[in-house]
Amino acid sequence: MPNSEFPYTTILVSGDDAFDFLQAQLSNDLTLLDERGELLSAWCNPKGRVICLLTVFHSDRGYELILPAELADEVVRRLTMFRFRAKVDFDIEAVAPERLGVSGNIEDWLLGKLLAGRPEIWRAQSEEFTPHMLNLDQLSAISLDKGCYPGQEIVARTHYRGATKRRTHRFASAEPVSPGDKVSDGERDIGEVLNAIGTDLLAVIPTDKANDPLSIGDVSLTHIPLEYLLERFSKRDST
Repeated sequence: MPNSEFPYTTILVSGDDAFDFLQAQLSNDLTLLDERGELLSAWCNPKGRVICLLTVFHSDRGYELILPAELADEVVRRLTMFRFRAKVDFDIEAVAPERLGVSGNIEDWLLGKLLAGRPEIWRAQSEEFTPHMLNLDQLSAISLDKGCYPGQEIVARTHYRGATKRRTHRFASAEPVSPGDKVSDGERDIGEVLNAIGTDLLAVIPTDKANDPLSIGDVSLTHIPLEYLLERFSKRDST
């Protein structure tokens, strides 16, 4: 995670075809913006792996896609490849922290998101995980009936077949760990740390292993169930 200035920026998508273009690229349904005001959405590659997570707003200037600044140039470059003859423009602009609801220390805000089970995708995690591995189906970040977008067939198949074996779970560690560290069940590596702040972390692991004794090297982990997963899974898998 960047640790210098505010680590987010905006890609402003404008032009006559901005809605149609983004509706065919993002995992969420932009028609929901009128009632929600903002949307969490993923942009996936054709294999259904999440390139980035975006907070989407709509204004009279176009669609604002807020994402980690370190990903913005590459996302614009790749979005441009899909533009073809569409009347759409991309501009990278600064974003005020208040736009994302950040009123104090960015670390405190990120920690609050982590504790609530809201994942972050930085450059190191880009194209590593599917939306279901990141619990995006539980975070209202994917649409299953709006039509095609990159990776949509894989996302839909995973959903309807109930094929998600690996998900993001919250843990507390005995000592600080880092994103990318491997999670072990004592015999083998079964997953990895997605986000970590101090001794709080999110890790992508097999759901049926969440309550087993797990560690990162010699550092033990304590599973802390996420509320939105408690509503979905049995007590054995999520408590």
